[in-house]
Amino acid sequence: MQPFQRRRRLTPPQVLVIGFAVTIIVGSFLLSLPIASEGESVPYLDALFTSTSAVCVTGLVVTDTARTYSTFGEWVIMLLIQVGGLGFMGFTTVFAVLLGKRIGVKERLVLREAYNQVKVGGVVQLVKYMVMIYVIFEGIGFLVLSVRWVPEFGWGKGAYYALFHTVSAFNNAGFDLFGDYQEFSSLTGFVTDPVVNGIITALFILGGIGFIVIVELYQYRWTGRFSLHTKLVLLTTIGLIFMGMSGIMLVEWSNPDTLGSLSTTDKLMASFFQGVTPRTAGFSTLNLPDLYPATHFLIMMLMFIGASPSSTGGRIKTTTFMAIVLAVWSMIRGRDDVSTFRRRIPHGQIYKALTIFVASMVLVIGMTMLLTITESSDVFHVFFEAVSAFGTVGLSLGMTPELSDLGKVLITLIMFVGRLGPMTIAFALAKRTVPPFYRYPEEEPLIG
Repeated sequence: MQPFQRRRRLTPPQVLVIGFAVTIIVGSFLLSLPIASEGESVPYLDALFTSTSAVCVTGLVVTDTARTYSTFGEWVIMLLIQVGGLGFMGFTTVFAVLLGKRIGVKERLVLREAYNQVKVGGVVQLVKYMVMIYVIFEGIGFLVLSVRWVPEFGWGKGAYYALFHTVSAFNNAGFDLFGDYQEFSSLTGFVTDPVVNGIITALFILGGIGFIVIVELYQYRWTGRFSLHTKLVLLTTIGLIFMGMSGIMLVEWSNPDTLGSLSTTDKLMASFFQGVTPRTAGFSTLNLPDLYPATHFLIMMLMFIGASPSSTGGRIKTTTFMAIVLAVWSMIRGRDDVSTFRRRIPHGQIYKALTIFVASMVLVIGMTMLLTITESSDVFHVFFEAVSAFGTVGLSLGMTPELSDLGKVLITLIMFVGRLGPMTIAFALAKRTVPPFYRYPEEEPLIG
């Protein structure tokens, strides 16, 4: 009875951290089995790295997926991606509903924490919507990619490729199976393919804007309104897509190793794909090491911002970024309140956004410093790798396969923190305290 009571005292953040950790450990055990590999069994540390990358929907790999893992191993990776995208609590809730079990208050609190909700009410309904969204969009993606790849690869391989890459794209994971043709090639072989570019980008954009936004877009014809959250997500997403596409197009237009050899139409398509993918997707149609340093820096900024809350993507999240931008703009205009779209954002939300931003920067910079000690690489490549891992993006300049064992552990940790969020990890580790019933006298220090 004592262990059960101890488990009942776990806070929602602690449940999330433990749940994700257990899922990763189970996945690493399966991937280390002889049946999961093409040749010799994968070393456990590599299996742990791959399992973490899949559950955290990152896409960073120390070995090429297609060349290393068997069909069984690839199915394990695909399942881990699906669990990581929906969230293990989402899967638990779905099974509980199917079995006719009641979702208690404790489970609803964990769901609220998992999907960054403000209220407990409606979280179970949100999970039901999420499952429907998964079935619809992954079904459409599977059909379209099957039509494209079955004529080229045959029924079995074409349909299998369509399923794997649909799951990977919608969950913003970035895993691919085209290493059989060229190791760590991602989707570079389809840089001029409009079908593959179109459906893959559509999947990871929809997966990255968040399930709440998708539901509100669907319900708009009845409600006739969007919440402030949806407005901010759509505005920020469109702005970042335009910034990414236009920035890459301007910098890389004449680069003979990337866009320079393509037609104008293909340049636009490749720029759009590469401008969107840093938002945690992890796929690439251009060879990243061939891009100019300015493009690498732009990609790092986009990776750090990431996708939106309640999505399959990573952080710091679009709304966090926009809240900070709005706070800065309000301060410049001399206003105490942060407002937009005729709505005022509570100061508590602004503090939370600033906390997430600062904590994330400290984490990335700290991990970068450690990786410069453990790895024989320049600081820029290390910084790119750390940001990619934290943002659960999966883009790499070629450093991942060369990581030392300690480097693999550090990247594994930063992927884990990036998926759950530094605030969730902090709340899970912190001791719960009662807020004080007093306030100190106010005094203004000199700022700036």
